[in-house]
Amino acid sequence: MKKGDSRVLIMITWLAVVGLIFVVFNVYTISRTNYVMTHSMITKSQGADTNRSVPKSISHHEEKHMITAKDISCNRAHNFYDICSIKGPTVLDPTISTFFQMDPINSTPQKPLVEKVRPYARKWENFTMSRIKEVTLVSGPPFTKCQVQHKAPALVFSAGGYTGNFFHEFNDGFIPLYITINTIFPDQDIVLVISKARDWWVSKYSELLRAFSKYPIVNLDNDTSTHCFPSASVGMISHGFMTIAPKLIPNSKTFTHFRAFLHKAYGQNRKVQNHLSVSTPKKSRPLLVLLGRSGRGVGRLLLNQNEVKLEAEKVGFSVVVFEPTAGTALREAYALVNSSHAMVGIHGAALTHSLFLRPGSVLVQVVPLGAEWVSRVCFEISARAMGLEYMEYRIKAEESSLMEKYSKDEPIIKDPVAFRGRNWSPEIMSIYLKEQNVRLDLVRFREYLKEVYVKAKVFMDKEG
Repeated sequence: MKKGDSRVLIMITWLAVVGLIFVVFNVYTISRTNYVMTHSMITKSQGADTNRSVPKSISHHEEKHMITAKDISCNRAHNFYDICSIKGPTVLDPTISTFFQMDPINSTPQKPLVEKVRPYARKWENFTMSRIKEVTLVSGPPFTKCQVQHKAPALVFSAGGYTGNFFHEFNDGFIPLYITINTIFPDQDIVLVISKARDWWVSKYSELLRAFSKYPIVNLDNDTSTHCFPSASVGMISHGFMTIAPKLIPNSKTFTHFRAFLHKAYGQNRKVQNHLSVSTPKKSRPLLVLLGRSGRGVGRLLLNQNEVKLEAEKVGFSVVVFEPTAGTALREAYALVNSSHAMVGIHGAALTHSLFLRPGSVLVQVVPLGAEWVSRVCFEISARAMGLEYMEYRIKAEESSLMEKYSKDEPIIKDPVAFRGRNWSPEIMSIYLKEQNVRLDLVRFREYLKEVYVKAKVFMDKEG
């Protein structure tokens, strides 16, 4: 090669390198500019001290320029819940409770589509919902790369709200979770992404959570790693108070199926070491579980519990007084209730243990004054749907401790339905549920116990 040709070749090579550097620099500059613009807008929308956050929502007029409805969709038509979903690959940044769509269609970083949802099934209750962490879905690419890859879609919900109340944990939590999985993810594995998943709550419901998902929980409150999912749904579907409507579920699941699901979690012939303060008698007689309540200010105490227990034993039952606490292990509670033939209890959260009764066994709900409606929606509906022999004992005014405070002729005693009207306010609820205790008329209640015994004996002879 001649010396002149060599110089030409060197010059061409040098120009090519300079050109490549120029292209790379411009690409970096454009990308960095877009990132800075997006991050600047995000920071302004959430506060200057936020490190990672999400942009404000755009108007409906602008949406048509951003993203198709099939990518991020929300259903806000129901009184009980909102639910939103990303139907494609998504990245969760738990530090800001945000799902970013990977590879969005027709989207620009300057104007991403944003949807926000509080994943708890009490939408109508503003005070409760204000305490539920908001989760955001964004039609823009994430700022950070995926650190944990999941093969199953994410289902996001909150364990906040009325956490600690056994009734609400099922009514607002596990029953809607069961409905949602069977509606959106039938026969699929999912990853549970949960906010307010406190250690004690996870420990108490560990077996039930494992029945819902075989994967470890992603804790939305203390996880700092970004997670990738093939899709995500945020929120839970509710059919109403303690209700599962088969016609609204693709695979027509019923309350009977839910009860079988609970058996999968807590039964399955497991040997249970009983640490409860009760022991299960031999089944020479039908076993009746008498739910107890105690404590100051809780209301609806059974003031003559020992006498009621004695009457049930005279009728022919073996009786176990069961007073569950926050620390009661659910597997042990399930073992006791599942082995029984009847349950009696005053309306209250402890009656949620009736979900552990076998179909065909007897549930007697003692209904205090003024608690007719709430007793029906909380426990009668689910009991009948689960195939229990449901009975209720509505107390008379003389059996209520409210008679010590109010006259028999006052509307609060004489006609609780008219007094309450349609307003189940905190004040009215406090009167009928917290101020009121019960002393059963033993002569009258004995007649109910005789009928309960006949049904329980038939069930025991048939099912063991």
